Amino acid sequence: MSDISYIRQQDNEARFGDYIALLKPRVMSLVVFTAFVGLVVAPNPVHPFVGFVAILFIALGGGASGALNMWYDADIDRIMRRTRNRPIPAGRISEREALGFGLALSGISCVMLALATNIFSGLFLAFTIFFYVVVYTMWLKRATPQNIVIGGAAGAFPPMIGWAVSTGGISIESVAMFLLVFLWTPPHFWSLALFMKADYDEAKVPMLTSTHGRVVTRKNILFYAFILAPIAVGTGFTSIGGPVYFATALIMNALFIKGAIEIHARTEAQAEADKYAVEKRFFYFSLIYLFAHFAALLAEAGLSYIGLGVW
Repeated sequence: MSDISYIRQQDNEARFGDYIALLKPRVMSLVVFTAFVGLVVAPNPVHPFVGFVAILFIALGGGASGALNMWYDADIDRIMRRTRNRPIPAGRISEREALGFGLALSGISCVMLALATNIFSGLFLAFTIFFYVVVYTMWLKRATPQNIVIGGAAGAFPPMIGWAVSTGGISIESVAMFLLVFLWTPPHFWSLALFMKADYDEAKVPMLTSTHGRVVTRKNILFYAFILAPIAVGTGFTSIGGPVYFATALIMNALFIKGAIEIHARTEAQAEADKYAVEKRFFYFSLIYLFAHFAALLAEAGLSYIGLGVW
Protein backbone atom coordinates (compact mmCIF):
# COMPACT_ATOMS: atom_id res chain seq x y z
CA MET A 1 0.00 0.00 0.00
CA SER A 2 1.40 3.41 -0.95
CA ASP A 3 1.82 6.17 1.61
CA ILE A 4 -0.91 8.23 -0.11
CA SER A 5 -3.39 5.33 -0.03
CA TYR A 6 -2.59 4.70 3.62
CA ILE A 7 -3.18 8.36 4.49
CA ARG A 8 -6.52 8.33 2.66
CA GLN A 9 -7.55 5.18 4.46
CA GLN A 10 -6.59 6.76 7.78
CA ASP A 11 -8.64 9.85 6.93
CA ASN A 12 -11.73 7.70 6.29
CA GLU A 13 -11.47 5.65 9.48
CA ALA A 14 -14.06 6.37 12.15
CA ARG A 15 -12.76 8.05 15.27
CA PHE A 16 -14.41 8.47 18.65
CA GLY A 17 -15.33 12.02 17.69
CA ASP A 18 -17.28 10.74 14.67
CA TYR A 19 -19.57 8.71 16.92
CA ILE A 20 -20.04 11.76 19.12
CA ALA A 21 -20.91 13.76 16.00
CA LEU A 22 -23.58 11.17 15.15
CA LEU A 23 -25.33 12.13 18.38
CA LYS A 24 -25.69 15.76 17.20
CA PRO A 25 -24.12 17.20 20.38
CA ARG A 26 -25.37 20.74 19.77
CA VAL A 27 -28.95 19.52 19.51
CA MET A 28 -28.34 17.18 22.45
CA SER A 29 -27.22 20.12 24.58
CA LEU A 30 -30.63 21.74 24.06
CA VAL A 31 -32.35 18.45 24.92
CA VAL A 32 -30.29 18.05 28.09
CA PHE A 33 -30.77 21.63 29.28
CA THR A 34 -34.55 21.80 28.74
CA ALA A 35 -35.05 18.33 30.22
CA PHE A 36 -32.96 19.31 33.24
CA VAL A 37 -35.02 22.44 33.75
CA GLY A 38 -38.24 20.45 33.43
CA LEU A 39 -36.99 18.05 36.11
CA VAL A 40 -35.77 20.77 38.50
CA VAL A 41 -38.87 22.99 38.34
CA ALA A 42 -41.24 20.06 38.90
CA PRO A 43 -42.90 19.97 42.34
CA ASN A 44 -41.67 16.57 43.50
CA PRO A 45 -37.99 16.51 44.52
CA VAL A 46 -35.82 13.85 42.88
CA HIS A 47 -32.71 12.36 44.45
CA PRO A 48 -29.64 13.95 42.81
CA PHE A 49 -28.30 10.59 41.66
CA VAL A 50 -31.65 9.60 40.14
CA GLY A 51 -31.82 13.00 38.46
CA PHE A 52 -28.33 12.59 37.03
CA VAL A 53 -29.14 9.13 35.70
CA ALA A 54 -32.42 10.39 34.21
CA ILE A 55 -30.73 13.27 32.37
CA LEU A 56 -28.00 10.90 31.15
CA PHE A 57 -30.50 8.54 29.55
CA ILE A 58 -32.61 11.38 28.15
CA ALA A 59 -29.41 12.70 26.56
CA LEU A 60 -28.64 9.25 25.12
CA GLY A 61 -32.18 9.10 23.75
CA GLY A 62 -31.69 12.48 22.10
CA GLY A 63 -28.38 11.29 20.68
CA ALA A 64 -30.02 8.11 19.38
CA SER A 65 -32.54 10.27 17.52
CA GLY A 66 -29.68 12.23 15.97
CA ALA A 67 -27.87 9.07 14.84
CA LEU A 68 -31.03 7.63 13.26
CA ASN A 69 -31.74 10.97 11.61
CA MET A 70 -28.24 11.01 10.08
CA TRP A 71 -28.68 7.40 8.94
CA TYR A 72 -31.89 8.16 7.08
CA ASP A 73 -30.82 11.56 5.77
CA ALA A 74 -27.41 10.43 4.51
CA ASP A 75 -28.48 10.96 0.89
CA ILE A 76 -29.42 14.61 1.33
CA ASP A 77 -26.56 15.24 3.77
CA ARG A 78 -24.18 14.41 0.90
CA ILE A 79 -25.75 17.24 -1.11
CA MET A 80 -26.12 20.03 1.44
CA ARG A 81 -23.04 22.14 2.01
CA ARG A 82 -23.47 22.43 5.77
CA THR A 83 -23.89 18.66 6.28
CA ARG A 84 -21.65 16.98 3.71
CA ASN A 85 -18.79 16.59 6.18
CA ARG A 86 -20.87 14.61 8.66
CA PRO A 87 -19.47 11.13 9.46
CA ILE A 88 -21.74 9.19 7.07
CA PRO A 89 -21.52 11.34 3.90
CA ALA A 90 -17.79 11.79 4.54
CA GLY A 91 -17.43 7.99 4.50
CA ARG A 92 -16.07 7.58 8.02
CA ILE A 93 -19.09 5.68 9.34
CA SER A 94 -21.33 3.43 7.25
CA GLU A 95 -25.09 3.82 7.17
CA ARG A 96 -25.47 0.32 8.63
CA GLU A 97 -23.19 1.17 11.56
CA ALA A 98 -25.14 4.37 12.25
CA LEU A 99 -28.45 2.49 12.16
CA GLY A 100 -27.22 -0.14 14.61
CA PHE A 101 -25.70 2.50 16.86
CA GLY A 102 -28.90 4.54 16.92
CA LEU A 103 -31.18 1.56 17.55
CA ALA A 104 -28.98 0.27 20.35
CA LEU A 105 -28.89 3.64 22.11
CA SER A 106 -32.65 4.01 21.67
CA GLY A 107 -33.37 0.71 23.39
CA ILE A 108 -30.86 1.27 26.19
CA SER A 109 -31.97 4.83 26.94
CA CYS A 110 -35.72 4.11 27.06
CA VAL A 111 -35.48 0.91 29.09
CA MET A 112 -32.99 2.34 31.56
CA LEU A 113 -34.95 5.57 32.02
CA ALA A 114 -38.08 3.54 32.79
CA LEU A 115 -36.20 1.36 35.28
CA ALA A 116 -34.43 4.28 36.95
CA THR A 117 -37.47 6.56 37.25
CA ASN A 118 -40.93 5.46 36.09
CA ILE A 119 -42.50 3.65 33.16
CA PHE A 120 -44.30 6.75 31.88
CA SER A 121 -41.08 8.73 31.37
CA GLY A 122 -39.46 5.75 29.60
CA LEU A 123 -42.43 5.41 27.26
CA PHE A 124 -42.47 9.18 26.71
CA LEU A 125 -38.81 9.08 25.66
CA ALA A 126 -39.54 6.18 23.31
CA PHE A 127 -42.43 8.13 21.76
CA THR A 128 -40.19 11.18 21.34
CA ILE A 129 -37.54 9.15 19.49
CA PHE A 130 -40.26 7.59 17.30
CA PHE A 131 -41.76 10.99 16.56
CA TYR A 132 -38.43 12.55 15.56
CA VAL A 133 -37.20 9.63 13.47
CA VAL A 134 -40.38 8.29 11.87
CA VAL A 135 -42.90 11.15 11.89
CA TYR A 136 -40.46 14.01 11.23
CA THR A 137 -37.38 12.54 9.51
CA MET A 138 -38.97 9.79 7.42
CA TRP A 139 -42.29 11.44 6.65
CA LEU A 140 -42.75 15.17 7.21
CA LYS A 141 -39.28 16.47 6.36
CA ARG A 142 -39.52 15.49 2.69
CA ALA A 143 -43.30 15.73 2.31
CA THR A 144 -44.51 19.16 3.44
CA PRO A 145 -43.29 22.72 4.11
CA GLN A 146 -44.94 22.31 7.52
CA ASN A 147 -42.19 19.79 8.34
CA ILE A 148 -40.50 21.93 10.96
CA VAL A 149 -43.83 23.09 12.44
CA ILE A 150 -45.23 19.65 13.24
CA GLY A 151 -41.86 17.93 13.56
CA GLY A 152 -40.75 20.59 16.03
CA ALA A 153 -42.80 18.79 18.67
CA ALA A 154 -39.99 16.24 19.02
CA GLY A 155 -37.61 18.94 20.22
CA ALA A 156 -40.27 20.32 22.56
CA PHE A 157 -40.91 17.06 24.45
CA PRO A 158 -37.68 16.92 26.60
CA PRO A 159 -38.86 19.38 29.30
CA MET A 160 -42.06 17.35 29.55
CA ILE A 161 -39.98 14.19 29.97
CA GLY A 162 -37.94 15.86 32.70
CA TRP A 163 -41.18 16.88 34.42
CA ALA A 164 -42.51 13.31 34.05
CA VAL A 165 -39.38 11.92 35.73
CA SER A 166 -40.37 13.89 38.82
CA THR A 167 -44.17 13.63 38.72
CA GLY A 168 -44.91 10.57 36.58
CA GLY A 169 -47.31 12.60 34.45
CA ILE A 170 -48.18 15.82 32.60
CA SER A 171 -49.48 19.16 33.85
CA ILE A 172 -50.22 22.67 32.62
CA GLU A 173 -46.66 23.70 33.53
CA SER A 174 -45.05 20.99 31.42
CA VAL A 175 -47.38 21.82 28.54
CA ALA A 176 -46.37 25.49 28.84
CA MET A 177 -42.69 24.53 28.52
CA PHE A 178 -43.58 22.33 25.54
CA LEU A 179 -45.39 25.20 23.81
CA LEU A 180 -42.48 27.55 24.46
CA VAL A 181 -40.11 25.30 22.51
CA PHE A 182 -42.72 24.18 19.97
CA LEU A 183 -43.69 27.71 18.90
CA TRP A 184 -40.06 28.90 18.99
CA THR A 185 -38.88 26.20 16.58
CA PRO A 186 -40.44 27.45 13.29
CA PRO A 187 -39.10 31.02 13.39
CA HIS A 188 -35.74 29.72 14.59
CA PHE A 189 -35.31 27.29 11.69
CA TRP A 190 -37.00 29.47 9.08
CA SER A 191 -34.51 32.25 9.82
CA LEU A 192 -31.77 29.69 9.11
CA ALA A 193 -33.57 28.63 5.93
CA LEU A 194 -33.60 32.23 4.70
CA PHE A 195 -29.83 32.31 4.32
CA MET A 196 -29.40 28.56 3.62
CA LYS A 197 -32.13 28.38 0.97
CA ALA A 198 -29.78 27.09 -1.75
CA ASP A 199 -28.91 24.04 0.34
CA TYR A 200 -32.56 23.07 0.80
CA ASP A 201 -33.31 23.76 -2.87
CA GLU A 202 -30.46 21.54 -4.02
CA ALA A 203 -31.42 18.71 -1.66
CA LYS A 204 -35.11 19.07 -2.64
CA VAL A 205 -36.21 19.42 0.97
CA PRO A 206 -39.57 21.27 0.94
CA MET A 207 -38.61 23.95 3.44
CA LEU A 208 -40.98 26.92 3.38
CA THR A 209 -38.35 29.09 1.67
CA SER A 210 -38.20 26.60 -1.21
CA THR A 211 -41.93 25.95 -1.63
CA HIS A 212 -43.37 29.41 -0.95
CA GLY A 213 -40.38 31.73 -1.19
CA ARG A 214 -38.61 34.04 1.22
CA VAL A 215 -41.39 36.66 1.34
CA VAL A 216 -43.92 34.17 2.72
CA THR A 217 -41.28 32.80 5.08
CA ARG A 218 -40.65 36.28 6.49
CA LYS A 219 -44.38 36.73 7.10
CA ASN A 220 -44.58 33.40 8.90
CA ILE A 221 -41.63 34.26 11.14
CA LEU A 222 -43.45 37.42 12.23
CA PHE A 223 -46.72 35.50 12.70
CA TYR A 224 -45.10 32.93 14.98
CA ALA A 225 -43.24 35.61 16.94
CA PHE A 226 -46.58 37.20 17.85
CA ILE A 227 -48.12 33.84 18.78
CA LEU A 228 -45.10 32.83 20.84
CA ALA A 229 -44.96 35.99 22.95
CA PRO A 230 -48.19 35.56 24.97
CA ILE A 231 -47.39 31.89 25.63
CA ALA A 232 -43.88 32.74 26.80
CA VAL A 233 -44.99 35.65 28.99
CA GLY A 234 -48.05 33.77 30.25
CA THR A 235 -45.85 30.96 31.57
CA GLY A 236 -44.70 33.48 34.16
CA PHE A 237 -48.11 33.24 35.83
CA THR A 238 -47.96 29.46 36.33
CA SER A 239 -46.49 27.79 39.42
CA ILE A 240 -43.04 27.62 37.77
CA GLY A 241 -42.99 31.35 36.94
CA GLY A 242 -42.13 34.40 38.97
CA PRO A 243 -40.82 37.97 38.68
CA VAL A 244 -37.40 36.94 37.33
CA TYR A 245 -38.95 34.83 34.60
CA PHE A 246 -41.66 37.41 33.87
CA ALA A 247 -39.15 40.24 33.42
CA THR A 248 -36.93 38.01 31.26
CA ALA A 249 -39.86 36.98 29.09
CA LEU A 250 -41.02 40.57 28.57
CA ILE A 251 -37.57 41.74 27.49
CA MET A 252 -36.71 38.74 25.32
CA ASN A 253 -40.06 38.67 23.53
CA ALA A 254 -39.96 42.40 22.86
CA LEU A 255 -36.55 41.88 21.23
CA PHE A 256 -37.73 38.75 19.42
CA ILE A 257 -40.74 40.57 17.92
CA LYS A 258 -38.53 43.54 17.02
CA GLY A 259 -36.18 41.19 15.16
CA ALA A 260 -39.07 39.48 13.38
CA ILE A 261 -40.44 42.86 12.28
CA GLU A 262 -37.02 43.80 10.89
CA ILE A 263 -36.86 40.52 8.96
CA HIS A 264 -40.41 41.02 7.65
CA ALA A 265 -39.55 44.50 6.38
CA ARG A 266 -36.53 43.31 4.42
CA THR A 267 -36.43 43.07 0.64
CA GLU A 268 -34.36 40.44 -1.11
CA ALA A 269 -32.14 43.15 -2.53
CA GLN A 270 -31.37 44.40 1.00
CA ALA A 271 -30.76 40.86 2.28
CA GLU A 272 -28.43 39.95 -0.55
CA ALA A 273 -26.55 43.23 -0.22
CA ASP A 274 -25.50 42.51 3.37
CA LYS A 275 -25.38 38.70 2.93
CA TYR A 276 -28.43 38.13 5.15
CA ALA A 277 -26.78 39.70 8.18
CA VAL A 278 -30.12 40.54 9.85
CA GLU A 279 -31.45 37.02 9.32
CA LYS A 280 -28.26 35.47 10.71
CA ARG A 281 -28.38 37.78 13.72
CA PHE A 282 -31.99 36.79 14.40
CA PHE A 283 -31.11 33.09 14.11
CA TYR A 284 -28.33 33.33 16.71
CA PHE A 285 -30.43 35.57 18.95
CA SER A 286 -33.20 32.96 18.90
CA LEU A 287 -30.80 30.53 20.59
CA ILE A 288 -30.16 33.07 23.35
CA TYR A 289 -33.92 33.68 23.56
CA LEU A 290 -34.72 30.06 24.39
CA PHE A 291 -31.79 29.66 26.77
CA ALA A 292 -32.79 32.82 28.64
CA HIS A 293 -36.35 31.61 29.22
CA PHE A 294 -35.30 28.24 30.60
CA ALA A 295 -32.47 29.77 32.63
CA ALA A 296 -35.02 32.12 34.17
CA LEU A 297 -37.25 29.16 35.07
CA LEU A 298 -34.23 27.55 36.69
CA ALA A 299 -33.54 30.75 38.63
CA GLU A 300 -37.14 30.81 39.89
CA ALA A 301 -36.80 27.22 41.10
CA GLY A 302 -33.60 28.17 42.92
CA LEU A 303 -35.26 31.16 44.58
CA SER A 304 -38.19 29.03 45.68
CA TYR A 305 -35.82 26.40 47.08
CA ILE A 306 -34.14 28.95 49.35
CA GLY A 307 -37.45 30.52 50.29
CA LEU A 308 -37.22 33.69 48.24
CA GLY A 309 -39.91 32.92 45.70
CA VAL A 310 -42.61 35.59 45.81
CA TRP A 311 -44.99 34.56 42.99
